[in-house]
Order: sequence, then structure tokens, then C-alpha cells
Amino acid sequence: MRSNRKNHHMEFEISYTSKEITPWGGMLLLRQMLNKIGFKEVIASCPDLPTPKSNRGYSPITIIESFLVSIWSGANRFMHTEVTRHDKALSNIFNWKQAPGQDTFKRFFSKFTQAKNQRVSDYFYSWMLDNVKFDNYTLDCDSSVVTRYGEQQGAKKGYNPQKHGRASHHPIMAFVSDVKMVANFWLRSGNTSSSEGFVAFLEDTFQKLKNKTIGLLRLDSGFYSKEILDYIEQKEKSINYIVAVKFYEPIQRMIAGINTWLPIDEGIEISEAQYQSPLWEKPRRVVFVRQRIKIRPKAAGRTLKLFKDEEFYRQYRYSAYVTNITLPAVEIWRLYRSRGDAENRIKELKYDFGFDSFNLQDFYGTEAALTMAMLAYNLMSLFRHCILNSKTQHTLSTLRYKVFAIGAYFEKNKGRYILKMALHQKRREWFTGLWKNTNQINLPLIFSNA
Repeated sequence: MRSNRKNHHMEFEISYTSKEITPWGGMLLLRQMLNKIGFKEVIASCPDLPTPKSNRGYSPITIIESFLVSIWSGANRFMHTEVTRHDKALSNIFNWKQAPGQDTFKRFFSKFTQAKNQRVSDYFYSWMLDNVKFDNYTLDCDSSVVTRYGEQQGAKKGYNPQKHGRASHHPIMAFVSDVKMVANFWLRSGNTSSSEGFVAFLEDTFQKLKNKTIGLLRLDSGFYSKEILDYIEQKEKSINYIVAVKFYEPIQRMIAGINTWLPIDEGIEISEAQYQSPLWEKPRRVVFVRQRIKIRPKAAGRTLKLFKDEEFYRQYRYSAYVTNITLPAVEIWRLYRSRGDAENRIKELKYDFGFDSFNLQDFYGTEAALTMAMLAYNLMSLFRHCILNSKTQHTLSTLRYKVFAIGAYFEKNKGRYILKMALHQKRREWFTGLWKNTNQINLPLIFSNA
């Protein structure tokens, strides 16, 4: 039945205001956190940062701060930083005379060399990790493939599962799992294998972690090599490790010969043995897991390719882990499984922090920009831990609309500037609570691992 009611459309006109309004009023919380931890002073004390040649140039403090704020506001490529540049109210929140544009960022990062990157990244990672008092870390290392479409230095054809034959970079990262922070990052050419240069990367990571105790090191099968295992075991302080095993032929034949499997859950069985690779000087403990595909169709692992014609072996997916830890085999497997969180960190870095899209022609310029993206990530982790105090690990894209996207403008009252926040009455108490948290943050931060 057709309704006789008329549709009433509200008629309106457009008008304009000269008020400087920002959609990012919630960034005030981050400004306050940075102030409380003395971030401007931290940048000012960093050795080797490029400085402007003229008095009218932007200071490194403004360039780095505004680059981080641009990322937090949604920029994941240099062109997007123009949005922050034109937001005068946001500049006022962070006390910048004016925010730089994309060309300033590009010129700044293009001045970095390999040596300068090393010193600057050492400084910022060490500062962050020195101020997080948490020992017995779980350290996860992983590599990623970042597809490139231009003529960037170091973009080479190599292993690229998403875009076969495309040039790429092959960066490597170390994550502190317990506090969800990046401990180290190197950009590498696309034709580099996962394990290539990894011992040097680990050495550099341990240097950044300084006197911290690494309680556990977890590596995927890309790092399964004699050189890496020997290095870990020969360290002055032997490190507990679990490394996923590559399914070379001797390993597959050993698995096929195992007769005793212990059921630990429906469709999951576990075993272990001392195994000596033809390349090793000594045997090592290896834990084996097999999962029945019919019961667990999404189970991770490999089938035994050597026995693909045999029906029995096609029923399972297998995993194997070499370790020097004496815990029960099932605990080794459980400890390794939570390493998947490192892959979630990489996904967030790509989607929310421009990890795969901030790039310059110059290799070391790209590495410098991405090092700052890692700093943006670590500071956001600090914000989650200390300001939000939330058990839920919200991604940055979620935090943007939950916390940071609040319309605001400045108003002057009796000589004081007040940031007027467009917040519904019910949300004001919540925001005031976060504001109080930002005023209570102090370095160093004590994390309990109890």
C-alpha cells in the first residue's frame, strides 16, 4: 500500500567559518603523552639527525613529530601527509608553527646513509627499550616481502608469493612479544633469503637490547640453518630457542619412521627425538607434531612430499621444531604457536603504518622513513599499555575512530587557549579518564611479567 505521507527533506544552505577545526582532537592525548616522556628532548639529543641549511627550514623535532602524527592520523604514503600539513588546529595541539609537507619529509629522509641509519636506529630503539623495564623477553624474528612498483634502489626480483616476478624489498624485523614492540628492523634487497645476514641482524638486535635477558627466541623455518643454530648456542649466555624445522628429505624420512605418537587433543599427536642433521656436529632435540586433516582441515604444517603416493601420510599435516629447552614436548609446541602474533604485527605495520608504501628512490632514505614508522608503532604500543590500559589489543585503525577522531577547535578565554572537544555527554567522563592517565605516565615504565 502506497503511503500518502510526503517526504520532508530538510532544506539548508552552506556557509563558512574561519575557526581552525581539526577532526583529530583526540590526538591531544598523544601530545600529552609525548610531553610527559620528554619526546622533543629525546629527538633533540639524537646524534646524526640531518639539520636544515637555512634558518627557515624545519627542525628535526618538528619533522619527526609531524611524520609520526601523520601516520597516526592515517597517512600511509608521503602524499597523504599533506592532510596533516593543512590542519592548523592539529599544529597548534603539537605546538608546531607549521607542519611540513611531503617534500620536506622526502628531502629529510633522503639525507640518511647506512651509517647514519645505524646510529639513529640504535638511539631510538635503545631509548625505548631502556625505558621499558621488563626482563626475560620473548623475541620473535620474521621477514616480510614488500612489493615495489617503481625503480627503487634494492628492489629486486626474488621470492614474492603475492606478486610473482615483481621486484620487492625483503625486510627483517625483531619483535618483543611480551610488550608488542619492535626491537629492530633492517631493510634488505628483494633477492635476499630470509637467513642471509641474519646472524649480523641478531647481533645488532642483542646490542639494542643491551643488558636485557632474552628468555626465549622463536624463529620460523626460514631461519633454520646450521650457522644460526650454532651462533645461538655459542652465545656467552646460551639463549633458549625454538626454531621451526625445514622439511628436508632426512627430516621427512625420520618422521615416517616414528612409531610412537602421543595424542594431546582430538586430531593432534606429538612425538620427539634426538636428531642430527648431516650438517651438524651433534644431535639436537626435535619435537614433531602431526594433525589429522579430516578432523582439523585448517591445521598448519606440511605433508610429507616424499610419500605423497601413500594414503597414510596424506592424512596428516606435520610440523617440527628444534629446541634446546627441556620442557615437555607439548609445551614446546604451545610456546611456538603464539609466535603467530608476530605475523599480526607485520600485518598491522602494513595496513596502518605504511610499512609497504612509504618508499623513496634511495634505499637508505626508505629505510630511514620505515625506522620512523617503527618508532610510531612503538609509541602507539606505549599508548595502548599506559593510557588505554585495555586488555584488548586494538589496531591503530580501530583507535583512530574510537579515540582520536574527535572534532575540536581552540577558543581563547581570559588569555588561555581551551581545546573544545565535540564529545557526547556520555563519552566525556571516559575521555577525562584517559586525560588523567596521560598526566600520570612516567619513565621508566615498569611491566610485571608475573
